[in-house]
Amino acid sequence: MTTLFGIVESADLKNFEAPATPQKKRGWLPFLTVLFLISYGLMTMLIVEQGRTIESQRTLIQELFGDSAQLSAMKLKASVEHAQAAQAQSALTQAPAAQGPSSQIQNPSTQAPAKQAPSSQAAHRNQSQAAKPFRMPSRPASDLADSKRALITI
Repeated sequence: MTTLFGIVESADLKNFEAPATPQKKRGWLPFLTVLFLISYGLMTMLIVEQGRTIESQRTLIQELFGDSAQLSAMKLKASVEHAQAAQAQSALTQAPAAQGPSSQIQNPSTQAPAKQAPSSQAAHRNQSQAAKPFRMPSRPASDLADSKRALITI
């Protein structure tokens, strides 16, 4: 074997040892595996906490809906009581002032519409809301012009 500086004897080759192969480094695999497991655990905890939060919001909404229904019932009852009290008050004020047979004939006719007015208005409002069928809104003119390029989605 020759080198640039001379000839190397075969005896020198026997004493010559090849450089030791460097020890294989551990690499990134164990670190990345641990990092993956930690991130997976954190993601699992996040999903569990989100589930708990959604469930608590759901129960809160249900409680608020129940409270709202109770409040609406109380308001309706209070308005009915107020209307009855107003009718009773108007009946008391009209009775002493009106004396005579002609005034007694007029009082029932004036009181009858007052009793029916709040309930008939509420019934009419409920009927008008229930009678209206749901209609889809019309398409804007810009959508109608581009019918050739209409996107069909599922």
